[in-house]
Amino acid sequence: MTRRPDARLGFAALLCIATTTGVSAQQDPALYQATAIVTGTDMRQRPLGFAETLTEVLVKVAGAPKLVDDPRVAALAAQADTLVASYTYVDPRAWFLHHDDQGTYDRSYELTVHFDPAKIDAALAALGAPPWRGPRPLLTPIVIVRRDEDPYFLSIDAPRAAEMREAIIRIAASYGLGVHFPTADDIAAWGLPLVGFPAPLGAPDPHQLRVTGSLAWDVHAMGWVGTWRLSTGGAEHEWQISGVGFDQAFENMIRGAVLLAHGTGTP
Repeated sequence: MTRRPDARLGFAALLCIATTTGVSAQQDPALYQATAIVTGTDMRQRPLGFAETLTEVLVKVAGAPKLVDDPRVAALAAQADTLVASYTYVDPRAWFLHHDDQGTYDRSYELTVHFDPAKIDAALAALGAPPWRGPRPLLTPIVIVRRDEDPYFLSIDAPRAAEMREAIIRIAASYGLGVHFPTADDIAAWGLPLVGFPAPLGAPDPHQLRVTGSLAWDVHAMGWVGTWRLSTGGAEHEWQISGVGFDQAFENMIRGAVLLAHGTGTP
Protein backbone atom coordinates (compact mmCIF):
# COMPACT_ATOMS: atom_id res chain seq x y z
CA MET A 1 0.00 0.00 0.00
CA THR A 2 1.29 3.47 -0.90
CA ARG A 3 1.54 5.80 2.07
CA ARG A 4 0.76 9.48 1.71
CA PRO A 5 3.67 11.63 2.94
CA ASP A 6 3.06 13.70 6.02
CA ALA A 7 2.08 17.21 4.91
CA ARG A 8 4.73 18.89 7.07
CA LEU A 9 7.51 16.66 5.77
CA GLY A 10 6.15 17.10 2.24
CA PHE A 11 6.44 20.87 2.48
CA ALA A 12 10.04 20.71 3.71
CA ALA A 13 11.00 18.49 0.78
CA LEU A 14 9.14 20.65 -1.73
CA LEU A 15 10.70 23.84 -0.44
CA CYS A 16 14.18 22.34 -0.62
CA ILE A 17 13.72 21.31 -4.23
CA ALA A 18 11.96 24.54 -5.23
CA THR A 19 14.77 26.73 -3.94
CA THR A 20 17.66 24.80 -5.48
CA THR A 21 16.58 24.32 -9.09
CA GLY A 22 17.40 26.80 -11.84
CA VAL A 23 15.35 25.37 -14.71
CA SER A 24 11.83 26.52 -15.57
CA ALA A 25 9.32 25.26 -18.10
CA GLN A 26 9.01 27.11 -21.38
CA GLN A 27 5.46 28.29 -20.72
CA ASP A 28 3.28 31.34 -21.12
CA PRO A 29 4.23 33.67 -18.22
CA ALA A 30 0.51 34.21 -17.57
CA LEU A 31 0.29 30.62 -16.32
CA TYR A 32 2.53 31.55 -13.41
CA GLN A 33 0.39 34.38 -12.11
CA ALA A 34 -3.06 34.67 -10.54
CA THR A 35 -5.24 37.32 -8.93
CA ALA A 36 -7.12 37.25 -5.62
CA ILE A 37 -9.45 39.79 -4.02
CA VAL A 38 -8.14 40.99 -0.65
CA THR A 39 -8.98 43.73 1.83
CA GLY A 40 -6.38 46.44 2.17
CA THR A 41 -2.78 46.36 1.00
CA ASP A 42 -1.03 45.41 4.23
CA MET A 43 -0.02 42.05 5.68
CA ARG A 44 -3.39 41.16 7.20
CA GLN A 45 -4.72 39.43 4.10
CA ARG A 46 -1.63 39.23 1.91
CA PRO A 47 -0.69 35.69 3.11
CA LEU A 48 -4.22 34.52 2.31
CA GLY A 49 -3.96 36.08 -1.13
CA PHE A 50 -0.59 34.43 -1.72
CA ALA A 51 -1.97 31.05 -0.65
CA GLU A 52 -5.05 31.33 -2.86
CA THR A 53 -3.10 32.40 -5.93
CA LEU A 54 -0.40 29.76 -5.42
CA THR A 55 -3.00 26.98 -5.40
CA GLU A 56 -4.53 28.35 -8.61
CA VAL A 57 -1.12 28.60 -10.29
CA LEU A 58 -0.13 25.05 -9.33
CA VAL A 59 -3.39 23.70 -10.75
CA LYS A 60 -3.13 25.87 -13.86
CA VAL A 61 0.48 25.09 -14.71
CA ALA A 62 0.08 21.36 -14.09
CA GLY A 63 -3.41 21.01 -15.56
CA ALA A 64 -4.18 18.89 -12.49
CA PRO A 65 -7.43 19.82 -10.69
CA LYS A 66 -6.77 17.16 -8.03
CA LEU A 67 -4.10 19.41 -6.51
CA VAL A 68 -6.81 21.60 -4.96
CA ASP A 69 -7.50 18.89 -2.38
CA ASP A 70 -3.90 17.75 -1.87
CA PRO A 71 -2.77 18.38 1.74
CA ARG A 72 0.79 18.89 0.51
CA VAL A 73 -0.44 21.84 -1.55
CA ALA A 74 -2.12 23.29 1.55
CA ALA A 75 1.20 22.99 3.38
CA LEU A 76 3.04 24.66 0.52
CA ALA A 77 0.43 27.42 0.29
CA ALA A 78 1.06 28.27 3.95
CA GLN A 79 4.57 29.36 2.90
CA ALA A 80 3.61 30.72 -0.52
CA ASP A 81 5.67 33.88 -0.04
CA THR A 82 8.86 31.83 -0.58
CA LEU A 83 7.79 31.16 -4.18
CA VAL A 84 6.68 34.72 -5.05
CA ALA A 85 8.70 36.66 -7.62
CA SER A 86 6.64 39.88 -7.41
CA TYR A 87 3.14 41.16 -6.69
CA THR A 88 1.00 44.21 -7.38
CA TYR A 89 -2.20 45.72 -6.02
CA VAL A 90 -4.92 47.36 -8.09
CA ASP A 91 -7.88 49.25 -6.72
CA PRO A 92 -10.72 48.40 -9.13
CA ARG A 93 -12.67 51.44 -7.92
CA ALA A 94 -9.81 53.91 -8.09
CA TRP A 95 -11.53 55.92 -10.81
CA PHE A 96 -14.81 56.29 -8.89
CA LEU A 97 -15.44 59.28 -6.68
CA HIS A 98 -15.85 58.41 -2.99
CA HIS A 99 -19.17 59.19 -1.33
CA ASP A 100 -20.06 59.55 2.34
CA ASP A 101 -17.58 57.48 4.40
CA GLN A 102 -15.95 55.65 1.49
CA GLY A 103 -12.21 55.84 1.80
CA THR A 104 -12.27 55.83 5.61
CA TYR A 105 -12.14 52.03 5.82
CA ASP A 106 -10.24 49.28 4.03
CA ARG A 107 -11.32 48.66 0.48
CA SER A 108 -11.12 45.58 -1.67
CA TYR A 109 -8.07 45.30 -3.91
CA GLU A 110 -7.02 42.95 -6.68
CA LEU A 111 -3.76 41.31 -5.61
CA THR A 112 -1.93 39.89 -8.64
CA VAL A 113 0.92 37.56 -7.70
CA HIS A 114 3.71 36.50 -10.06
CA PHE A 115 5.43 33.28 -8.97
CA ASP A 116 8.94 32.16 -9.84
CA PRO A 117 8.53 29.68 -12.74
CA ALA A 118 11.56 27.58 -11.75
CA LYS A 119 10.26 27.17 -8.20
CA ILE A 120 6.75 26.35 -9.37
CA ASP A 121 8.03 23.75 -11.84
CA ALA A 122 10.18 22.15 -9.15
CA ALA A 123 7.36 22.10 -6.61
CA LEU A 124 5.07 20.45 -9.14
CA ALA A 125 7.70 17.84 -9.95
CA ALA A 126 7.96 17.03 -6.25
CA LEU A 127 4.17 16.73 -6.08
CA GLY A 128 4.23 14.23 -8.94
CA ALA A 129 2.33 16.62 -11.21
CA PRO A 130 4.84 18.12 -13.66
CA PRO A 131 3.90 21.11 -15.84
CA TRP A 132 1.53 20.53 -18.73
CA ARG A 133 3.91 21.49 -21.50
CA GLY A 134 3.17 22.43 -25.07
CA PRO A 135 0.16 24.19 -26.62
CA ARG A 136 -3.16 23.63 -24.91
CA PRO A 137 -6.41 22.93 -26.71
CA LEU A 138 -9.03 25.64 -26.99
CA LEU A 139 -12.17 24.95 -24.98
CA THR A 140 -15.17 24.97 -27.34
CA PRO A 141 -18.44 24.57 -25.40
CA ILE A 142 -21.43 23.57 -27.53
CA VAL A 143 -24.20 23.80 -24.95
CA ILE A 144 -27.99 24.04 -25.07
CA VAL A 145 -29.40 26.11 -22.21
CA ARG A 146 -32.95 25.28 -21.16
CA ARG A 147 -35.01 27.42 -18.83
CA ASP A 148 -38.76 27.78 -19.06
CA GLU A 149 -39.80 26.92 -22.63
CA ASP A 150 -37.32 28.98 -24.59
CA PRO A 151 -34.05 27.03 -25.06
CA TYR A 152 -31.01 28.55 -26.76
CA PHE A 153 -27.44 27.69 -27.64
CA LEU A 154 -24.68 29.24 -25.58
CA SER A 155 -23.19 31.00 -28.59
CA ILE A 156 -21.01 34.08 -28.80
CA ASP A 157 -23.91 36.12 -30.16
CA ALA A 158 -26.66 35.03 -27.75
CA PRO A 159 -27.50 38.08 -25.56
CA ARG A 160 -29.00 35.92 -22.81
CA ALA A 161 -25.74 33.98 -22.48
CA ALA A 162 -23.53 36.97 -21.55
CA GLU A 163 -23.16 36.09 -17.84
CA MET A 164 -22.61 32.43 -18.62
CA ARG A 165 -19.93 33.24 -21.18
CA GLU A 166 -18.14 35.42 -18.62
CA ALA A 167 -18.24 32.58 -16.08
CA ILE A 168 -16.84 30.08 -18.58
CA ILE A 169 -14.00 32.40 -19.62
CA ARG A 170 -13.07 33.08 -15.98
CA ILE A 171 -13.11 29.42 -14.95
CA ALA A 172 -11.28 28.25 -18.07
CA ALA A 173 -8.55 30.84 -17.46
CA SER A 174 -8.01 29.40 -13.98
CA TYR A 175 -7.08 26.13 -15.72
CA GLY A 176 -4.89 27.83 -18.32
CA LEU A 177 -7.37 27.38 -21.17
CA GLY A 178 -8.67 29.81 -23.77
CA VAL A 179 -12.28 29.63 -24.95
CA HIS A 180 -13.89 29.69 -28.38
CA PHE A 181 -17.67 30.10 -28.44
CA PRO A 182 -19.50 29.05 -31.60
CA THR A 183 -21.54 31.60 -33.52
CA ALA A 184 -25.16 31.19 -34.52
CA ASP A 185 -23.91 30.58 -38.07
CA ASP A 186 -21.60 27.81 -36.83
CA ILE A 187 -24.50 26.09 -35.11
CA ALA A 188 -26.69 26.44 -38.19
CA ALA A 189 -23.93 25.00 -40.38
CA TRP A 190 -23.61 22.02 -38.04
CA GLY A 191 -27.37 21.45 -38.28
CA LEU A 192 -27.83 21.26 -34.51
CA PRO A 193 -31.47 21.45 -33.38
CA LEU A 194 -32.68 22.85 -30.05
CA VAL A 195 -34.04 19.48 -28.98
CA GLY A 196 -32.39 16.53 -27.34
CA PHE A 197 -28.63 16.62 -26.84
CA PRO A 198 -26.09 18.21 -29.25
CA ALA A 199 -24.77 15.50 -31.55
CA PRO A 200 -21.00 14.83 -31.82
CA LEU A 201 -19.34 17.00 -34.46
CA GLY A 202 -17.30 14.39 -36.29
CA ALA A 203 -13.74 13.38 -35.42
CA PRO A 204 -12.19 15.10 -32.38
CA ASP A 205 -9.91 18.05 -33.15
CA PRO A 206 -6.64 17.85 -31.16
CA HIS A 207 -6.54 21.65 -31.07
CA GLN A 208 -10.00 21.96 -29.51
CA LEU A 209 -11.81 20.61 -26.48
CA ARG A 210 -15.29 20.30 -27.97
CA VAL A 211 -17.55 19.74 -25.00
CA THR A 212 -21.19 19.19 -25.94
CA GLY A 213 -23.68 19.73 -23.19
CA SER A 214 -27.12 20.46 -21.85
CA LEU A 215 -27.70 22.92 -19.02
CA ALA A 216 -31.27 22.79 -17.75
CA TRP A 217 -33.03 24.49 -14.85
CA ASP A 218 -34.77 21.92 -12.66
CA VAL A 219 -37.15 23.08 -9.93
CA HIS A 220 -37.01 19.66 -8.26
CA ALA A 221 -33.21 19.74 -8.12
CA MET A 222 -33.44 23.36 -6.92
CA GLY A 223 -30.81 24.46 -9.41
CA TRP A 224 -29.18 23.75 -12.73
CA VAL A 225 -28.53 20.27 -14.08
CA GLY A 226 -25.52 20.03 -16.37
CA THR A 227 -24.78 17.02 -18.55
CA TRP A 228 -21.54 17.01 -20.52
CA ARG A 229 -19.93 14.84 -23.18
CA LEU A 230 -16.41 14.81 -24.58
CA SER A 231 -14.77 12.42 -27.04
CA THR A 232 -11.08 11.84 -26.36
CA GLY A 233 -8.68 8.95 -26.57
CA GLY A 234 -11.10 7.05 -28.81
CA ALA A 235 -13.78 6.99 -26.11
CA GLU A 236 -16.94 8.96 -25.36
CA HIS A 237 -17.11 10.33 -21.80
CA GLU A 238 -20.21 11.67 -20.08
CA TRP A 239 -20.62 13.23 -16.64
CA GLN A 240 -23.24 15.27 -14.81
CA ILE A 241 -23.85 17.66 -11.93
CA SER A 242 -27.20 18.61 -10.42
CA GLY A 243 -28.78 21.24 -8.18
CA VAL A 244 -26.10 23.94 -8.48
CA GLY A 245 -25.60 27.45 -9.78
CA PHE A 246 -24.54 27.77 -13.40
CA ASP A 247 -21.01 28.81 -12.43
CA GLN A 248 -20.62 25.59 -10.42
CA ALA A 249 -22.01 23.63 -13.35
CA PHE A 250 -19.42 25.15 -15.69
CA GLU A 251 -16.66 24.49 -13.15
CA ASN A 252 -17.71 20.83 -13.26
CA MET A 253 -17.72 20.87 -17.08
CA ILE A 254 -14.29 22.48 -17.43
CA ARG A 255 -12.66 20.48 -14.64
CA GLY A 256 -13.78 17.25 -16.31
CA ALA A 257 -12.56 18.41 -19.70
CA VAL A 258 -9.12 19.27 -18.31
CA LEU A 259 -8.81 15.89 -16.59
CA LEU A 260 -9.63 14.08 -19.83
CA ALA A 261 -7.56 16.32 -22.11
CA HIS A 262 -4.44 16.06 -19.96
CA GLY A 263 -4.99 12.43 -19.05
CA THR A 264 -4.78 13.06 -15.31
CA GLY A 265 -8.10 11.44 -14.40
CA THR A 266 -11.80 11.15 -15.22
CA PRO A 267 -14.70 13.40 -14.20
